[in-house]
Amino acid sequence: MATLLLVKIYAPMATEPKKARSLFSNLLLLVRPFVPILPQVRSPARTPSLREKFIWTVLAVLIYLVASQIPLYGILTTNIQDHTQWLRILIASSRGTLMDLGTGPVVTASVIMQLLTSSKIIEPDFNIPEDKILHDSLQKLIALLLTVGQALVQIITGFYGPFETLTKASCCLIVFQLIISGILVILLDELLQKGYGIGNGVNLFIVANVCERIIWNAISPKVFYTGRGLEFEGCLVATVHLLFARRNKLAALYEIMFRENLPNLSSLIFTFIIFSFVVYVQSIRVELPIISRKHKGIVSSYPINLMYSSTNPILFQNTIVTQFFNVSRLLYKFFPKNLFVRLFGIWEQKPKVGFAPVSGLCYYIFPPNSYTDMFTRPIFFALYCCIMLCSSAFLAVSLLESQEENAEVVFKRIKAKDMQLKGIRDTNAVDKLNEYVPTAAFLSGLLTSFVVLFCDLFSVVGSGSNVFLAAGIVNQYIKLVTKETAKRSGKAIIE
Repeated sequence: MATLLLVKIYAPMATEPKKARSLFSNLLLLVRPFVPILPQVRSPARTPSLREKFIWTVLAVLIYLVASQIPLYGILTTNIQDHTQWLRILIASSRGTLMDLGTGPVVTASVIMQLLTSSKIIEPDFNIPEDKILHDSLQKLIALLLTVGQALVQIITGFYGPFETLTKASCCLIVFQLIISGILVILLDELLQKGYGIGNGVNLFIVANVCERIIWNAISPKVFYTGRGLEFEGCLVATVHLLFARRNKLAALYEIMFRENLPNLSSLIFTFIIFSFVVYVQSIRVELPIISRKHKGIVSSYPINLMYSSTNPILFQNTIVTQFFNVSRLLYKFFPKNLFVRLFGIWEQKPKVGFAPVSGLCYYIFPPNSYTDMFTRPIFFALYCCIMLCSSAFLAVSLLESQEENAEVVFKRIKAKDMQLKGIRDTNAVDKLNEYVPTAAFLSGLLTSFVVLFCDLFSVVGSGSNVFLAAGIVNQYIKLVTKETAKRSGKAIIE
């Protein structure tokens, strides 16, 4: 299918003038031989209805959730402590299953392509169909290579059991299963992005994972026998049980509000507060007045949201941090005495945390255990906050161009709707937009990182990153559904 599409594209393009390619941009052409064999979803012949999009979206989620419950065949154990457990929900990962790597390789490949594009290392022209196909194919190829690489790293570092006891057949089988699941994630993500569903697969799977965790921690009927007696895992179920089982109701309520090692009611309440806060913050915006070019009496507005960059900075930031941890941990396993490796991170087994960095750069980007680190490790805490806040703000601004959200693109978007900024000439419109767009992106990255840090310190169901992402993505989906409904009814929307 991809071969036929390229044949159709190359024929008419032979007579079209092409822009000069840089040396690095020519690297895209090296992907051409892989295009016919890479997985691809055909674009829909017609625009699916909202009901059809909803069905495809639900079906994609169900496939992903089912795959997240199918255990990997050939692994020896999943009881080894996971130092990146706090990031698993972020990449919609389920340990020891087909979705062990989750959306990690896909997101990382997207980050790499964003960085290559924004830094002008590759300069694809998305108005040329060939460049678009080669760009997407390169991203898929990187995602598959990352899948193989991450699978090998986890096998070698003993993630599925001692490497020495795993047979070659088991190792190959584990890698094969993870490659198949990686292809499945790519196809599901592309299925939604091609217009069959709503939104994209990465966001959808993340929010499904987070919501599943929140619901499970609230109503799980699983029973644990602790020093306090029988307890239910779900905090709502435990609330009912303890209030009926204990004579001292106030003591029972205090226990369920602040119990340790099991989900407590205060974390659940705080989670919903954060959800509400994120939705509120995302509604804060500056309205720029715009008028019609043809009919001057028609006045509207273009919104510049405070959360302009949405959830992208924190998603990219955590993806980069995860990969950095994986590389550092692998290098330290084989070269523990190397000075360069030790500068990146020295890893040791720690109680309740597992294999964690105790010094080096990884130590200062590893999340704190709780707000008490503010007092027990003040230097670490200050450096961690500075690194996280600054990197998130930097990513938010630097990703503007690659995500086509900079002032020039916003101006073209307004102009395409036959509108213009009120009282501003077209020659000055970009400068006017530059007063708002980069500032909004910077504040978006800063505020996002601050809220996530606050959530991580004071504990919510899941990590702060996950709750923030879920709240932001749910809000995005509500807006997407509203937009789809408005388009069906024929209302004009300025995007």
